[in-house]
Amino acid sequence: MSSQIDVDVQRIRAISLTVTNCDRSFNFYTKALGFELANDITVASQDYSKLQNVAGAKIRIITLQLGDELIELMQYLNIDSQPIPSDSQSNDLWFQHLAIVVSDMDRAYTHLRSFSIEPISTAPQTIPPDNQASAGIRAFKFKDPDGHDLELIWFPADKGQDKWHQKSVDAKRLVGRHRLFLGIDHSAIAISNTAQSLHFYHDLLGMQIHSRSLNWRLTQTRLDNLPDAKVQITALRPIQGGVGIELLDYILPFKGRPIPSDWKSCDIATMQIQLVVNNLESLINKLQRDGIQFISPLVQLTENSFPYRQGCLVKDPDGHTILLIA
Repeated sequence: MSSQIDVDVQRIRAISLTVTNCDRSFNFYTKALGFELANDITVASQDYSKLQNVAGAKIRIITLQLGDELIELMQYLNIDSQPIPSDSQSNDLWFQHLAIVVSDMDRAYTHLRSFSIEPISTAPQTIPPDNQASAGIRAFKFKDPDGHDLELIWFPADKGQDKWHQKSVDAKRLVGRHRLFLGIDHSAIAISNTAQSLHFYHDLLGMQIHSRSLNWRLTQTRLDNLPDAKVQITALRPIQGGVGIELLDYILPFKGRPIPSDWKSCDIATMQIQLVVNNLESLINKLQRDGIQFISPLVQLTENSFPYRQGCLVKDPDGHTILLIA
């Protein structure tokens, strides 16, 4: 029997990216991708350093909003951050992207190309009709100035959440024109084993399986810039909907490199998915019994500038960083 208390993850609040320079990243995300400033704070508290497991950290956090979704740009002001490996590929297990929904792929792609980006895909790709779960979806992958992976995605009328098909006008900036960049649909992560990841995200965290698909052939090769790419995709969403998580299990090429065990929150490759849970202490006990790796214990946050009062950092089975908050 299922009840509300059994469901742990309610929604994804935000996705955090560690960046080299907040001002540079702010300019890119606002000018190239239509994000807007929501908050800009600098934190040097002991409790937040404990939460991130980085002693004595002074962190500037810029919160940006696109549609209903939030991202956080986190710059460690007093600690050196290690860069993302320059030879990173889509099947390396540290791969994680944000899928940014657009209302017009051709116009968004043209706009994006006026900025200095590093493309991953050769050009926008359209999923062929024989892939029933994803047919007609268009996507283009690229990197931000720090090398974080991003994706533009466009959904045909029969795909995607209903809100991506609602006509919307940004009255402040685009009077009389439909918005080009609509919001964030999901964050996709490379994984080593679908069953292992589903045990974590579905069985332990209570996320719901939304869809499954197998993407391959020339379209996926061109999208990922990987030879003969073939990937099993499992899409998950929290009980309240909104931003989801996609599990990317690469069959070809075979699994990429694992996430180094010594990577920290202050390293640029770190992205954190913030999961709002309904009973944090109970969930922590469940994860501890299952042997999940904790980066930090449950931390009480005292600063009024934070939108949540307590949290802890854990790693998923492949080492992706998850921030559990209440």
